[in-house]
Amino acid sequence: MSSAKARVQAVKQHLSPEEERALAVSPVESMKEERNNAAFDIRAMTYLLDGGKPATLVRERMMLELERDQVFRMNDFHDLTKDQLRERTMEKFRSLLHHLTNESVNTFRKRMEVVSLVDPGFWTRFGVHYGLFFGALQGSATPGQFSYWASKGAVSLNGMIGCFAMTEIGHGSNVAGVETTATFDEASDQFVIHSPTITATKWWIGGAAHTATHAVVFAQLLVGGKRYGVKSFVVPLRDPNDYSLLAGVNIGDIGKKMGRDGIDNGWITFTNVRIPRSYMLMKHTKVSRSGQVKEPKLQQLTYGALLQGRAAMVVDSGNVAKKALTIAVRYAAVRRQFATKANQGVETKLLDYPIHQRRLMPLLAQAFAMHFTGTEMMEMYLTMMDQLESASPEDADLQQVMENLKETHATSAGLKAFCTWNCLNTIEQCRQACGGHGYSAYTGLAGMYQDFAVHCTWEGDNTILTLQAGRYLISSYREAQEGKKLGSGVAYLNNLNQLIGKKCSVKNVEEIVSIEVITEAWDVVCANAVQQAAEEFDGCVKRGVDVDEAYEQCSQSRLYAAKLHSYGYLFKRFVDGISKASEDLRKVLIDVCYLYGLYTIEDNAGAFLQYEYFSPAQISFIRSKVNGLCKIVRDQAIPLVDSFNYSDYIVNSPLGRKDGDVYVHYFAQVKQQNPPKEHPYFNRLIKPLIHRKANEDELDDEDEEGGLEEEDEEEDAE
Repeated sequence: MSSAKARVQAVKQHLSPEEERALAVSPVESMKEERNNAAFDIRAMTYLLDGGKPATLVRERMMLELERDQVFRMNDFHDLTKDQLRERTMEKFRSLLHHLTNESVNTFRKRMEVVSLVDPGFWTRFGVHYGLFFGALQGSATPGQFSYWASKGAVSLNGMIGCFAMTEIGHGSNVAGVETTATFDEASDQFVIHSPTITATKWWIGGAAHTATHAVVFAQLLVGGKRYGVKSFVVPLRDPNDYSLLAGVNIGDIGKKMGRDGIDNGWITFTNVRIPRSYMLMKHTKVSRSGQVKEPKLQQLTYGALLQGRAAMVVDSGNVAKKALTIAVRYAAVRRQFATKANQGVETKLLDYPIHQRRLMPLLAQAFAMHFTGTEMMEMYLTMMDQLESASPEDADLQQVMENLKETHATSAGLKAFCTWNCLNTIEQCRQACGGHGYSAYTGLAGMYQDFAVHCTWEGDNTILTLQAGRYLISSYREAQEGKKLGSGVAYLNNLNQLIGKKCSVKNVEEIVSIEVITEAWDVVCANAVQQAAEEFDGCVKRGVDVDEAYEQCSQSRLYAAKLHSYGYLFKRFVDGISKASEDLRKVLIDVCYLYGLYTIEDNAGAFLQYEYFSPAQISFIRSKVNGLCKIVRDQAIPLVDSFNYSDYIVNSPLGRKDGDVYVHYFAQVKQQNPPKEHPYFNRLIKPLIHRKANEDELDDEDEEGGLEEEDEEEDAE
């Protein structure tokens, strides 16, 4: 018998039956009971997820540092105004700067992943300067230019805080269509930045409203009357001494948003703003003093740095989903509803209801899949950036670098879309799974949904990004038809002859529950879906339709193909993650992986039936097996969310407390943040309603008495 159970047993000897029942439903004891059932070493699982013990220790140190930081300790935003939130955000900005001088880029990136869980608005605000602004400089500036600008704002903010001015009120996803112009004036050796229309107004620009002194502005390059496409320019916005706007620059605040009000998003217009020619970022396209334009041999080389945000959002999706599930699963382990005779009057844990298991366990499995996928996506991005940094048009290996860039671009597009969609759905399902309390701001999930929703539209609208991924799949299919060996992410398209028309050949339906069969199942439906989209595209082209229009006409099919491809990709990355686990951890994770693989097959059963890989009877078995796997994973649910290793400070929700004492902390937080005070509108609104003039009261009393007499007469008559 475990020590916890023995302690409870000893206490029970001195309790009445009513007291025994109260102890049995104690949230703290319920949580201990769940942890006592752990079938694996929770700490070892944490090391696996973090990438090793050293990484875990660093992460724990970062969480503790944030918790002890006086600015970050104020971790409750529920009752703050927009202006208060923004001021606090800048306090945090200043508080975090010193880490930049003492940590490597990789370590600081890990710190920001932790910060994103504490305050996603601040994570974005800080990321605008260090991720987007300096990411654009890193990707598009010459070494000399980057050194110059880095000396101003990389660490010390020496007169510069940056923002990223790409989006316009009239143009978002279609970056090539932005209207802001940058016209070269050869006489003065300057560029003239101008907003020719209202739709050219830069919009949603994080940091612009109050704090940015400089912007990387995306504008149409015009030299000698000729247009050269969208390029990037550093444009000063404010005088760093008094923050007055510079000549020709007009800036305003776009106001409250659905979430993340700590970010001072603003709008910017330019009226013939002049900047030196050297402020154009010329790593790729160059404009000489005499107005000669030299374009890069490979325009695609300019895209690499812009993928950082997508890769970061895949990682963030996994992390935020894990936080939401920590709250919902822990709450479900201590919240009890409805007593049964079998339980002798003790109410049942939510987590013990099969329907609640169906609600949360597949999402828990999905969070693991997104975690391993995010880790792989970030490694892919960093490897690609290293290759781009050292690449030149003369390199013999440049073609392979370009292939890696193309695959990373498409993969990050699809994963950014589906991981952010999946995470947003996870937050909402977790909120609903917490019942009425999930609607309270203090339990964390409502605000989490508001803050995360923007992920589905910024850094590329999810539907547009999914269509880009679908376009890449069609292109890969055509290359495979020509005999080209494809990269690992789409390697299944090299085996079309074996996959098209293939059916599940297991003799016993139980054999479906295997990595090999589930992997093959996804390869088959993905190959069929991509082929269908490609054939639709080819059919349009053969009818004489323009290539771009042909892609539009098959947009539904390529979106569907990209959706299935992303599910299959996530499953394979989950399998890769398990391969790095010890045997003990693998025993637990394999069931979680099976749950993810089979649940997503069930969720997309139409595709597997359409392409006849599974029969209706096999799909029925899969549905039944998912039910069983939900129960298996449920038994380890608390140890699994414990392995995410989020401190109570990070979780920031009384429902998700590690000790399970949810009601005490929930009630205390509500009382603390809503102390008793004089009624705010009694005298002005309520008192006039319930204390009317005396004569009106008397008339009302007479009317009421008369009415009662009439009622008495009617009753007597009856």
